[in-house]
Amino acid sequence: MHYPPIHRTLHAVCPRGARSAASAAAVIAFAIVAGTAAQAQATHPVKPVKLVVGFAPGGPTDILARVIGAGMSKALGEQFYVENRTGAGGNIATEAVARAEPDGHTMQLTLMTAAVNESLFKNFKIRFAEHFEPVGGIAQTGLVLLVHPSLEVHSVSDLVSLAKSNPGELLYATAGAGTSTHLAAELFNSITGTKLMPVHYKGGGETIKDLLSGEMKIMFSTIPPVLSFAKDGRLRGIATTGLKRDPALPELPTVAEAGVAGFDVPLWFGLVVPKGTPRSIVEQLAAALEKALAMPDVQEALAKQGFTAMKMGPEEFGRFYVAEAAKWAKVVDAVGLGR
Repeated sequence: MHYPPIHRTLHAVCPRGARSAASAAAVIAFAIVAGTAAQAQATHPVKPVKLVVGFAPGGPTDILARVIGAGMSKALGEQFYVENRTGAGGNIATEAVARAEPDGHTMQLTLMTAAVNESLFKNFKIRFAEHFEPVGGIAQTGLVLLVHPSLEVHSVSDLVSLAKSNPGELLYATAGAGTSTHLAAELFNSITGTKLMPVHYKGGGETIKDLLSGEMKIMFSTIPPVLSFAKDGRLRGIATTGLKRDPALPELPTVAEAGVAGFDVPLWFGLVVPKGTPRSIVEQLAAALEKALAMPDVQEALAKQGFTAMKMGPEEFGRFYVAEAAKWAKVVDAVGLGR
């Protein structure tokens, strides 16, 4: 920051002695402080930025955070590093970021799970609208509705017909109660009037093993872990869960396209910072995220993991988050999952 010589400033603020030396000194001090603050904002961040992830290293959320962190680091010229704070379905990480200093040096990679948790965990007091500022959307992927080839189901309508003729008898696998793999199926039940029954596993790995063996016949799965099995026929893909056909499985219709109007389950990810973070800093971070998502290496890394960019600025992502939380609150309440 360049400051004019003090004698010029004195002359400007005290022409011909019209103002006292004390007044001039006060104006000079204010100019220096304001200039220093503006310089600090212009050079944000001034130290490494912590990107908090609520899940273990090596998973899709962690990988996505590292890709985005690297891209934003290039855009801003400061290091971004990932801190994994696991536990309570991501709530430990969410609370840590909500309580952090609102200076733009702590961010969270948030996702659909966090929006669901607002209604799933009744005693968890952290709420998006009260504790966070949205920065922007990052990426999304769909789920795929899979069946084992031994099940005589080749379409969504086949599954609905079979489920309605055998209410409460068809089982589906989930990666855990309250996960996207569970809630997608319950939304399906709610809209179609079926009664598929969940079998909860402790993670996605065991579900895929039992699907391949035929012990479990049905699942709404995240796409990347099962993509090769859906492609080679070891599992039969029926439909994907977004509003548009998924680029990873473009041959499959969406569930909505196959006749279940209103069905939309994207697994999405975005960035937030603590409430009270200055607007200018939020905008700088949002601009850096936009630049990162435009980088060819970032786009390639997202595609490799089965993600498509979800380019949303702060306002749009904030509205999207609130709408998602409201949608899943209805499902959680309907199924009686709140705890």
